[in-house]
Amino acid sequence: MNLEYIIKDNKYTTIKNILKEEFNMSDRLILKLKTNKKILLNNNTAYVNDLVKLNDKINIIIDFNEDNSNIVPTKMNLNIIYEDEAMLIIDKPASIAVHPSILHYDNSLSNGVKYYFDELGLKKKIRIVNRLDKDTSRNSYFC
Repeated sequence: MNLEYIIKDNKYTTIKNILKEEFNMSDRLILKLKTNKKILLNNNTAYVNDLVKLNDKINIIIDFNEDNSNIVPTKMNLNIIYEDEAMLIIDKPASIAVHPSILHYDNSLSNGVKYYFDELGLKKKIRIVNRLDKDTSRNSYFC
């Protein structure tokens, strides 16, 4: 995923200000972007404390391989409602847990998403945006 921001006013002084205010990025993600040289200012590698000026273009490249080996992949039918490069929305049936646990080590919705990610060759952590109880049926959001 590539995020882009063009400076249109003097509201921000540094790239870090933009990452925090416009994209609501955590310090942890900013550090990861910085360490992996995924921050560009006018198509050149940049640092978070670099100063910005009008019409500068900031690009953030979020394409990390992440470890998700702590979840056992399990083939299951996923009722995918929506999917793009940042989000996967699944209609969660009742009676299935969202997270692996002692009682649901290999039969949770996250196990099914891990199998799906593996089939796509996607090396991303499974981050559940909302958590539903096992017996609740609603949409589950992953990103």
